[in-house]
Amino acid sequence: MAVLVSGSGTLLQSILDNQDDSYRVSVVVADTNCPAIERAAAAGVRTEIVELGQDRAQWNRALRDAVSQGEPDIVVSAGFMRIVGQEFLERFEGRLINTHPALLPSFPGAHAVRDALAYGVKVTGTTVHYIDADVDTGEIIAQKAVEVRDGETEAELHERIKVHERALIVDVLRRAHIDNENDGKVSVSWHRTTSRSSVR
Repeated sequence: MAVLVSGSGTLLQSILDNQDDSYRVSVVVADTNCPAIERAAAAGVRTEIVELGQDRAQWNRALRDAVSQGEPDIVVSAGFMRIVGQEFLERFEGRLINTHPALLPSFPGAHAVRDALAYGVKVTGTTVHYIDADVDTGEIIAQKAVEVRDGETEAELHERIKVHERALIVDVLRRAHIDNENDGKVSVSWHRTTSRSSVR
């Protein structure tokens, strides 16, 4: 499994800490030298940094190549703050997943928690979904609702959502398997009773 990161790496840390026979992280790729890279290195995971330059197409190819080296079954965007291009999407189609701090399709984009509070919702949450060519529009894999508390700030709500986000992505990864009858797409079984090999 490959993980894309940009920031502090708290979501990555949860993924790393909960590795077991069901999934293993083989490479962590960042768009900048960030604390998440340090977390991966401390865990003994191979790291790559692919910084965005002036040529976005070249960056997309370099990102694709860096991730491809580990031949991952799944690519997880864990706080990765870049939009990937068509070449990258095509290379990992059906195997590229993201977490988002809202109950999609409500409140897509970079300010989901702020937007939810501004709208006045009583319940928001977190979503794990496939990544497609648009922003936060991919097929939903799993969601977890989080109640909004009276007087809660954006930062307070976001921290509570992150707790559920970490648990949800680990649950999804533990239940994920590669569907060879569906072009190698990642499938998640919520009632699996048979054993399977781990994703990598």
